[in-house]
Amino acid sequence: METFFSFLEKRVDDSSSLLCVGLDPHVSDLPSPTAASALTFSLNLVKQTARYAAAFKPNAAFFEVFGAEGWTALKQVIEAIREESDRMGSRIPIILDAKRGDISSTAEAYAQSAFESLGVDCITLNPYLGKDSIAPFLGYDERGVFLLCKTSNPGSGDLQDVKLETGEALHIHVAKLAQTWNTRNNIGLVVGATHPQVMENVRTAAPSLWFLAPGVGAQGGELKAALKAGLRADGKGVLLPMSRAISRAENPGKAAADIRDEILHITRELKSR
Repeated sequence: METFFSFLEKRVDDSSSLLCVGLDPHVSDLPSPTAASALTFSLNLVKQTARYAAAFKPNAAFFEVFGAEGWTALKQVIEAIREESDRMGSRIPIILDAKRGDISSTAEAYAQSAFESLGVDCITLNPYLGKDSIAPFLGYDERGVFLLCKTSNPGSGDLQDVKLETGEALHIHVAKLAQTWNTRNNIGLVVGATHPQVMENVRTAAPSLWFLAPGVGAQGGELKAALKAGLRADGKGVLLPMSRAISRAENPGKAAADIRDEILHITRELKSR
């Protein structure tokens, strides 16, 4: 049976890429504050960047802000990614950036919404309610989750760096739990590229997991440092989301190609050492 991360690795090989293209239609980037503009913005990015994307990551908030019409637009974007995948003969994973976190029937409803209604392949989750809060998502054998571990924002340390009685930081404890929970190869971790030393520590705690590593570019993360800290020995294991550096470029397709090639160059350089 194919799992989410075996599916992701096939796409990584097909595209020679670790680039995750973020679909974040900020209202300030749109010609008008409407769901239709968000849809046009996103469809253009999908068309221009699909061949260079290891995955797409639509941010739910930038669609939900437009209400029911925004939700419809999000579904249309997901359908467009599927169509582009079919055209290229290589299916591109879709990661819904929603950071859901709840328990029991509420978590079940969130999982059904993401995986059945929208049809995405993966979702970001907040694991701080415990394993039972992510269990409904793990019940979908071919879908995946990325658990918030050490996020890229400046305030992440307020909670995530708190030291436990064992002396280890809370984010390291989360990484170790995720490693043990990952019995179906469908759990990864969100680890900000703005914290390369922390990323290195998390890699030690969770040697086999995939990282979704936001923060390169606008947030100050450095590409080479993130790859050096996070890559596994096989040269995989780090997915790098990029949004504004691509969407705000004069030529988004060329920007995505250049970033993909830079990632590839750094990865090969690091593997040759």
